[in-house]
Amino acid sequence: MRVLLVGGGAREHAIAAAICRSAGAQLWAVAQSRNPGIERLAQALAVHAERDVDWIGGWAREQAIDLAVVGLEDPLEAGLVDALERQGIPTVGPSRAAARVETSKRFTRDLMRRHAIPGGVEYYYFDDPAALRRFLLAAERDFAIKPLGLTGGKGVKVMGLQLGSAEEAAAYGEEVIASRLGGAAAVLVEERLEGEEFTLQTFVDGEAVLPMPLVQDYKRAFEGDRGPNTGSMGSYSQADGLLPFVGPAERDAALDVLRQVTRALAAEGSPYRGIMYGQFMMTRAGVRLVEINARFGDPEAVNVLPLLENDFVGVCQAIVAGRLRDVALTFAPRATVCKYVTPPGYGHEPRAGVPLRLDEERIAALGVQVYFARVTPADGAYLTTTSRALALVGLGASVDEAERRVEQALTHISGDYHVRHDVGTAALRQRALAHLGPAGPAGGA
Repeated sequence: MRVLLVGGGAREHAIAAAICRSAGAQLWAVAQSRNPGIERLAQALAVHAERDVDWIGGWAREQAIDLAVVGLEDPLEAGLVDALERQGIPTVGPSRAAARVETSKRFTRDLMRRHAIPGGVEYYYFDDPAALRRFLLAAERDFAIKPLGLTGGKGVKVMGLQLGSAEEAAAYGEEVIASRLGGAAAVLVEERLEGEEFTLQTFVDGEAVLPMPLVQDYKRAFEGDRGPNTGSMGSYSQADGLLPFVGPAERDAALDVLRQVTRALAAEGSPYRGIMYGQFMMTRAGVRLVEINARFGDPEAVNVLPLLENDFVGVCQAIVAGRLRDVALTFAPRATVCKYVTPPGYGHEPRAGVPLRLDEERIAALGVQVYFARVTPADGAYLTTTSRALALVGLGASVDEAERRVEQALTHISGDYHVRHDVGTAALRQRALAHLGPAGPAGGA
């Protein structure tokens, strides 16, 4: 079985490792830059633009690819799945039309409204900067300002957090419209949700929706959840698949939202096949949907894929064949903690070209896995870019054990780097429970 993977970050390294654990699977990959982890695993890694659907389609045909997996959102927006399937290559990922659940935030909100899907929010659409300014300056509450399209997880700004006033919110919204941030000269204004965010990733075959363990990730650059938003600084999952503030009932409510979204897409002629990732907010009033992504999360993929006990390629084949209903999905009852090693200055002015050296044998002996993100191999070291460098993922019987293992692993990395040491700590988990108060249900640890 020749499997093509498109994408070259830590998420894709974790997917590549899952593919290569499948009996009889061989890996080919396309990424915009070299990933040393994927390169070790692949029969071939082609360095090429991930949105160039025609070139990727031609290369996949030349390599006699049997199955493709699209790791990131940009090629989904460009229609890569449609192009590969026209050539007879079954692909794990939604069509361009179905991927609008991520590539157009307005599409998702309107879809939920049309089909009366629970978990939605109050929202407004603006393409007129003057109307946007009038609305925000007249309002007496806080909102989230969201570009409509893809911004790499860094485009959303929230009043009371990144935006200090209605004037700042109006100015940011005007900037989004003027610059077409996210690809559209428009902006969504959504009610600000208060609570704790969590991620539910699912496998979807157009009808069946199978859940993975819940994950909480931390986007703020600095400890204590301070500083600017990043792609993410790390994440954790519990051995029971829940979170301290999300119990079985709340998890099932989130899963029901994704199942209803899947049914709505099918009803409107855009059946969804691939990975559907729901970002939810646990509020005192219940579960609310923040957004949907059309692929694995980064870093959430590195939390769940090492735990998957099924043959990953077999699950992928069930997705493209519409047979997920026949799959009994199982995950190892282990907790995970991911901490991202990033360039010094990350979040403000990240420094590229800084050498990092790591003792991979000693790290592996601790029960910690290294997934490479954006680094450049050079003379026995890995040079930083301006993006995240390495994901360190510890597994353990508890979150505390997994977190301790990652901290030990960090001692085997030399060089100048930035990391959030508080990700996965008991103090941060307890803070989440305190944030929600009595409404926060208790899962295991």
